[in-house]
Amino acid sequence: MLVVGLTGGIATGKSTVSTLLRERNVPIIDADVLARQVVAPGTPALKRITAHFGANILQPDGSLDRAKLGSIVFADETQRKKLNSIVHPAVRRAMLWGVVKCWVRGERVCVLDVPLLIEGGLWKFVAHVVVVYCSPELQLQRLMKRDSSSRENASARLNAQLPIAEKVEYADVVIDNSGSLHDLEAQVNSLITKMHRRAGWTWTIGWLIPPIGLISAAWTLVWRAVARARTTSIKQKPGLT
Repeated sequence: MLVVGLTGGIATGKSTVSTLLRERNVPIIDADVLARQVVAPGTPALKRITAHFGANILQPDGSLDRAKLGSIVFADETQRKKLNSIVHPAVRRAMLWGVVKCWVRGERVCVLDVPLLIEGGLWKFVAHVVVVYCSPELQLQRLMKRDSSSRENASARLNAQLPIAEKVEYADVVIDNSGSLHDLEAQVNSLITKMHRRAGWTWTIGWLIPPIGLISAAWTLVWRAVARARTTSIKQKPGLT
């Protein structure tokens, strides 16, 4: 099974691409959805969050008060790291379980929709990285329109993230969302064709004979680590930075 990582920057259109893929029956494992599920009432992650931050970060119904927790972690990097140390592992376990379920169903492809695919290092664990791109200026304009925010506030949010140009450096496929919805749909259709071609017939062997699938996955991890190390080495040479 081909595991593909989908990412992008804020307001580049990643969610739209994810929706288009889902409409075309491509299995999507959405990290944002999982991030909410793993902190639902009664979950181990929410219990750990409550133990650390106190019961005042809960709503009357026992659910997480995201606004109240956000006011704490965004003002304190140490607290933010603590929250991430609780939530991120839970999300990763849920994502892994989602991949396993896709494999059991015999899916040829599944897509991990992860906003922080690059920043979190998860790009190393997928066979294909897809980045949804638009120019920084267009990204800024879309963010201002979407959130009805000032240019200053929108710029501050963009500056707090990894620049989209740097994410593109990790991409196997770049989807340029600078044009119309029709253009975007054409690129998504092309991506689906590429993914199924990349999966090929070998996915059947990996599904029927699990050890071969595991060997293939291990090879992907090694190949990505070597390829990225080479890229980093080239960038660090004098005259190429």
